[in-house]
Amino acid sequence: MKKLLIHPAAKPAVFITCLLPFIWLFYSALDNQLGANPAEALIRATGDWTLRFLCIVLAVTPLRVISNTPALARFRRMLGLFVYFYVLVHLLSYSWFDRGFDVADIVRDIIKRPFILVGFAAFLLLTPLAATSFNAAIRRLGAKRWQMLHKLAYLIAGLGILHFFWMRSGKNDFAEVSVYAAIIAALLGWRVWQRWGRRKRPAGSCPAAATRLQ
Repeated sequence: MKKLLIHPAAKPAVFITCLLPFIWLFYSALDNQLGANPAEALIRATGDWTLRFLCIVLAVTPLRVISNTPALARFRRMLGLFVYFYVLVHLLSYSWFDRGFDVADIVRDIIKRPFILVGFAAFLLLTPLAATSFNAAIRRLGAKRWQMLHKLAYLIAGLGILHFFWMRSGKNDFAEVSVYAAIIAALLGWRVWQRWGRRKRPAGSCPAAATRLQ
């Protein structure tokens, strides 16, 4: 497995895999396979994939540490950018199919509906993370400030769950919300546990599991 992760073809393979949901949705839209309300199906599907990729990104560090597989870190930046890609498609789908790119109507909807306001706030917070996902930005900001900025991912995850929760509250359907909330809570809980464990360790103790969290 470790040899596969460092193979030159690994990144292109992950890139294509991450793009498959978009290709499937694009084809389904063209072929009229999204059901009676294709706009709603597209908006919800892209929102679901945003949350899924966010969970995957947050899982990279725990998996890397627990499995002692440093090569997994090679894919974190790409996966993070796919979170932004799918949230951007989600926003564009809503703006286009639901609001016809009527800016005034979109602004009124954001202000009036809390779940859209929360989702839009998460998108705004994701934007600087995507814009600083490159080596030049890391050098310009400095490693410490860059890491502090990218801790916004935890807040974004919470806003994403809240957005999903409020969206489903109208139908009183929280089954999927509970699954995503449990996954994100577990991933963030692992980080808290790791930090708490590092503080309790005596000076000079530096096991592999205490590697820097990102």
